[in-house]
Amino acid sequence: MTLHILALETSSSLCGVALLTQADGRLQVRTLEHDATGEHAERLLPMADDLLAQAGIGRSELAAVAFGQGPGGFTGLRVACGVAQGMAYALDIPVIPVVSLLAVAARDHPAAAPSAPISVVVQDARMGEVYLAAYLADADAASGWRVLQEPLLLNAEHVGHWLEQTLAGWQAVLGGAPPVRLSGDALLAYPALARLRLAQSRVELGAPLRPDAETIARLALIGWHTGGGIAPEFAAPLYVRDKVAYTTLEREHGLGGNPKAAEFAVSIQDMAGEHLDDVVAIEQSVQSFPWTRGNFADGLRAGYGAWVARQSGRIVGFCMVMFAPDVAHVLVIAVSPSCQKKGIGTLLLRHCEREARARGLPSIVLEVRPSNENALNFYRRHGFMTLAVRKDYYPAAHDTREDACVMEKRLAAL
Repeated sequence: MTLHILALETSSSLCGVALLTQADGRLQVRTLEHDATGEHAERLLPMADDLLAQAGIGRSELAAVAFGQGPGGFTGLRVACGVAQGMAYALDIPVIPVVSLLAVAARDHPAAAPSAPISVVVQDARMGEVYLAAYLADADAASGWRVLQEPLLLNAEHVGHWLEQTLAGWQAVLGGAPPVRLSGDALLAYPALARLRLAQSRVELGAPLRPDAETIARLALIGWHTGGGIAPEFAAPLYVRDKVAYTTLEREHGLGGNPKAAEFAVSIQDMAGEHLDDVVAIEQSVQSFPWTRGNFADGLRAGYGAWVARQSGRIVGFCMVMFAPDVAHVLVIAVSPSCQKKGIGTLLLRHCEREARARGLPSIVLEVRPSNENALNFYRRHGFMTLAVRKDYYPAAHDTREDACVMEKRLAAL
């Protein structure tokens, strides 16, 4: 079988297209690039057609279209996403989104070592800010990478403080103090990052790289083989900045960065027995009929997927998922009331979706009380649709029962 994947990357000034071909155990990647600001919209599709023509491959032979979904420049992200969606709709093929910061980590990843460093990617977000994410090479992960920190936006001068605050949590999970390897073009934009020193770990300097289409294509190939393709209507850029620009007056008053990043980063970790007291406390604070400690303990023993969100050393949210042969079922997900509306629920939900895709599952389902308008709107914003109604599913006040809205999100190509 011959497989062709077209990849698009426009999250920075670099406009790139790659065509990956896998056939008879061999892999070939062809690329075209153009480095210029403000020309992505006029150049991307002609570059894609030129590359296909050079390879003698028609659009109808493509199996999928991948794109670097960001974070990065707003206009560039929309261009790549829009072109990928348009081609996928026309050809009835899936789209494979790839986080652009992961592509930087993959480009900079050093040769295999007994103790792999944590790859912290810092990309220039302009205005004194950086896009930051953290990954760990992990052969057991479906993508080959474990996500330690989803992309967020920070002031460049806060990166060192953020790392010091976050390392303790990573070390607890990893059972040691692996080195931190910094890479990304922010190393050139903010030279102080190259001189960063940490008390809890040593810092290695990687290359000041930007994401490129070839790496997007190679990561998309892994996504293809692990069920990472999605229907084009679900493709979307990854934005982490709520506001494109702040006025001079606003910035003088300390505004900047991403409000949803809260004080510092949120990390997603495997739930363990030691977390259950905090998990139960959050559950009781948000539910009228909460799960018990025994319910959570039973879920862990049963091998359900379970994770907690940690911020500044404390548990601020959690989720638990049952992975059936044909669907992922979100059993429970919650965020501490004081930390709601800060993007933590979104991080947890995205983690559930990523784990489901890694297992090759085509969809994810959950139940919501019809009376819980906030939750219904949250899931609708994240691509869930009402599938059915389960009568008398939830306990309610005065010994009554309440129906459940069953919601579903398709994760793979239809």
